[in-house]
Amino acid sequence: QLQASGGGLVQPGGSLRLSCAVSGGGTFSMYAVAWFRQAPGKERTYVATINRGRPYTNYSDSVKGRFTISRDNAKNTVYLQMNSLKPEDTAVYFCAARYGVATTRSFKYAYWGQGTLVTVSS
Repeated sequence: QLQASGGGLVQPGGSLRLSCAVSGGGTFSMYAVAWFRQAPGKERTYVATINRGRPYTNYSDSVKGRFTISRDNAKNTVYLQMNSLKPEDTAVYFCAARYGVATTRSFKYAYWGQGTLVTVSS
């Protein structure tokens, strides 16, 4: 089970940190975790992913240099630090997990959280 939290309303240029708490069976450190987002009226798109073992991360071009994904295996939690937020970052953010290596392909993630809304507006 995945529980995403940390969304809210923030002004352009501001920051938010999203959390994805993972519970249930399996060893958390064996799971790759990713963030996706879905803006109103648009398809879900990839944001970032972090691998299960080596400190490998990957970002979409739209967030590279502004967002940072990290994980704390002791807390079974993955974070998405979002800085320099823009109105176009407004979306529902979903975290997803898979037993295996990280990928940008959403259909390869078997486990999904419920989403948390991020609104960037003045």
